[in-house]
Amino acid sequence: MPQIEFWYDFASTYSYLTAMRIGPLAEAAGVQVAYRPFLLGPIFKAQGLTTSPFAANPIKGRYMARDIGRIATARGLLFHVPAPFPAHSLAAARSAMVAEAEGWIEPFTRAVFAAEFAGREDIASTDVLGRIVSGLGHDPVRISTAAGTTENKAALRDRTEAAAAKDIFGAPTFLTEDGELFWGDDRLEQALAWANK
Repeated sequence: MPQIEFWYDFASTYSYLTAMRIGPLAEAAGVQVAYRPFLLGPIFKAQGLTTSPFAANPIKGRYMARDIGRIATARGLLFHVPAPFPAHSLAAARSAMVAEAEGWIEPFTRAVFAAEFAGREDIASTDVLGRIVSGLGHDPVRISTAAGTTENKAALRDRTEAAAAKDIFGAPTFLTEDGELFWGDDRLEQALAWANK
């Protein structure tokens, strides 16, 4: 079965749109999805940015909020810009690395994005992440401990460095097995079609 890699940061608004639809679309296309959480902060820093482009440029930020609001409504999703914006995604990303290693990354990813952008919850909160993990049938104390290990922190740093090495500059990004890169939620269908070539 062909595969695409889905690279995302939990602070990424457009990644929310993708996370809530990639599973069914990929299954219908006969494509396997490899979830690749990473951190956009170091990527932006290398570009000379100190924050999200949507926070740095208020006009662009207002457009983003309206654009995603329209798309979310059409897809039957709720959407709220989190406060603070961008959200602090480090704790969620570290937990996601554990979920990826253990094989429950897809439901964890969807639950975190839904809590953040639909539920207005703070994904940096230990209580919020603990409730999400518990709701998925896992021990929140065990996962929090595993997420905070030196090895797991290093794995997330390595993942973010790998993103930079692959010329990933934003999220969501999709990579096909032949190395073709697609950026943006609106390129998901194109990425799936390419993966099936």
